[in-house]
Amino acid sequence: MSSDDRPEAAEPHDVGLLSPVSILVADAVSDAAVVERMVAAELALLRAYVAEGHAPASVGAAAEAVSVAIELSALARDAVPGGNPVIPLVALLRRQVAAVDDDAAGWVHRGATSQDILDTALMLLCRDVAAAIEQQLARAIAATAALAERHRDDPAAARTLTQHAVPTTLGLKAALWTRGLVRARAELARVAATLPAQLGGAGGTLAAIAERIGVDAALELPRAYARELGLAAPASVWHTDRAPVTAIGAALAGVVSTAGVLASDVAQLARTEVGEASPASGGGSSTMPQKANPVDAVLVRSAALRAPSLLATLQLAAGLAVDERPDGAWHAEWPTLQELLRLTLGTAERTAALAEGLVLHPERARANLDATAGAILSERLAIHLTPLIGRERFDALVADAAGARCAPASPRCPRQPNSISTRSSTRAATSAWPDA
Repeated sequence: MSSDDRPEAAEPHDVGLLSPVSILVADAVSDAAVVERMVAAELALLRAYVAEGHAPASVGAAAEAVSVAIELSALARDAVPGGNPVIPLVALLRRQVAAVDDDAAGWVHRGATSQDILDTALMLLCRDVAAAIEQQLARAIAATAALAERHRDDPAAARTLTQHAVPTTLGLKAALWTRGLVRARAELARVAATLPAQLGGAGGTLAAIAERIGVDAALELPRAYARELGLAAPASVWHTDRAPVTAIGAALAGVVSTAGVLASDVAQLARTEVGEASPASGGGSSTMPQKANPVDAVLVRSAALRAPSLLATLQLAAGLAVDERPDGAWHAEWPTLQELLRLTLGTAERTAALAEGLVLHPERARANLDATAGAILSERLAIHLTPLIGRERFDALVADAAGARCAPASPRCPRQPNSISTRSSTRAATSAWPDA
């Protein structure tokens, strides 16, 4: 058959069409990325046996020399009978290692179980994706910190329950975004540093390993395995103790929710009638060419709506991880954790783009601040007038004044001075940031 007669390769069924928040980073958390870590977990076990003196050096050499080629669709189909992709992967890997060193092939997967390899692979993926998320968050932090410094003395109306409350500054709002991102990034880094390898054997007892190399050596092997992978040494087997999964899930969801606050604020401030913020470039409409939609903010908000349910699934699965190996709860974690990783990485990248292109408009913030003709200062006035005329009389006077306040565009609306307390609050917030 000539090259012209061959059918074109079919596109993948799912290319992320309906998840634009994560499409630009999808490859980092793809099935291919998972399989790459599964192979790494298997080969690291070979190296751990060599490092501890239980396997000949030729086994380690074979692990370094083998070039693993895997057809993902075939692997996925072959995973169905056994219920997980490690089973067909091990058979494939043994054949490919045997092509390099037939004796080394006998050491592939020795003493391990499918959950050991897949759990370890997912921890590797979580560690690597967390590092990429941290990089994107660093971009966002630098951008929001710059906004806080630039607008630290620009007055604006603080809103509580959607209504004007007291004066604040645009800088303080940006400072709070920054503090939230710094905190979420630090928590993700802390959890990522604790992600453990998994090596317990069929029932979590290391029995098959101990039978071959002795009990003491078997107890040491998981630590050697973790060192080969750059993961934390497991305190014990965690086949049904899913704390590592729920911890990284919570840290990822925390990043998304923190970014969601920033995005929600921007979406509100970018409303036409508010006009206190605008992205550097907005997305258009299919029918209304005058629109400049805050698309990045919208996409991040969509992620903030999806992430909590993913975390809830991980928590639910953790609570149903029974016996020594879970029957379905473990399986439910795989796509859930993969999607949460993909969603968080996409959120971090879109948040960085949003923050770097964000423009705040002090003149619009000031005009909105003036909309209540000074009523926004009622809290400050209460401090001084209530002791003189009583709270009931003061509240009545403010209610009367608020009811008769002028329209924002009226020349009778006075410009209110910026308060010293508002400026000092912004400076206090920005001066206390930890290093990003």
